[in-house]
Amino acid sequence: MLSKSQIKYVQSLHQKKYRQEYGAFLVEGAKSVLELLASDFEVELLLITETFRKENARLLDNQRIRTEVVNPAELERVGTLTSNDACLAVAKTKENRPLVAGSNEFALVLDDVRDPGNLGTIIRIADWYGIQKLICSRTTADVYNPKVISATKGSFTRVNWYYCDLETFLSEQPGMAIYGAFLDGEDVHSTAFAQSGYLIMGNESNGISPAVGRFVTQRLTIPRYGGAESLNVGIATAVICDNLRRGLTSPSAS
Repeated sequence: MLSKSQIKYVQSLHQKKYRQEYGAFLVEGAKSVLELLASDFEVELLLITETFRKENARLLDNQRIRTEVVNPAELERVGTLTSNDACLAVAKTKENRPLVAGSNEFALVLDDVRDPGNLGTIIRIADWYGIQKLICSRTTADVYNPKVISATKGSFTRVNWYYCDLETFLSEQPGMAIYGAFLDGEDVHSTAFAQSGYLIMGNESNGISPAVGRFVTQRLTIPRYGGAESLNVGIATAVICDNLRRGLTSPSAS
């Protein structure tokens, strides 16, 4: 049974100010926790049900992590998921280290993407398309928000992120191809992509800000064939990344 102090500590991590204060965040559900245990994140506490313990006994026996066996009701009480019959982990956050796109590599840049679900989806999309670096504005949602972590479905363990002032960051990338998603850009289906650079995706309602947009070297758009007013930023990211990846792997790109 969890102590009152343990319950208070885990529940406090629902809030950003306490995640920052303690340098810790929550990971919930069997898939995400198993991905976490296989990653380089430091795990300080593991709350598991008896069923999860039996199903993963060999893996858990090899972990030197403080572990408590609890029931599903306790997991749901301290966590954020409405249903969790497996596990919850408390892991340590990582240092906010600078990242840049290397040669033959693209990085995603997020300008004020505020919805946690969208950020989590974008991290999962980046992982799918082999993009390992994410540059985020300081107003982008907190990557350690439980909703973000849940939406990544474990991809947060394979994608790195860096929060910074985007204007300063982009001003320090001379000569790099910088693509941005706009309503009036070039058709992404016919774009000839460079072999490395940055792809900027903007705010859900306002798109890329003028201050950040001035660094874009090529504006892109996803052509509309129907009557929808707009695309969700996660879906738009997937469409552009798919065209980007196909361009990089096509014979003409080599």
